[in-house]
Amino acid sequence: MATIDNELAAFESMKPDLEAHQMGKWVLINGGQLIAVYDSFESAAIDASAKFGRGPYLIRQVGAPPVTLPASVAYFQYAHS
Repeated sequence: MATIDNELAAFESMKPDLEAHQMGKWVLINGGQLIAVYDSFESAAIDASAKFGRGPYLIRQVGAPPVTLPASVAYFQYAHS
């Protein structure tokens, strides 16, 4: 089963090309593959949920700084997975 770390690594490897062609767009990555590009987070989230349920999958805005989760959220994810 894929982990979010795999999805993050895939995003990092795709980042130069994405920043050259999709700056500001939202991308959905699952299984190490770019699934689709969206104009909004909401569109990406609806499609990701319909296709992959609870995941794991990665939705990230191209060109945005990385998101840092508070320790309480990170703990909740690992404690309940």
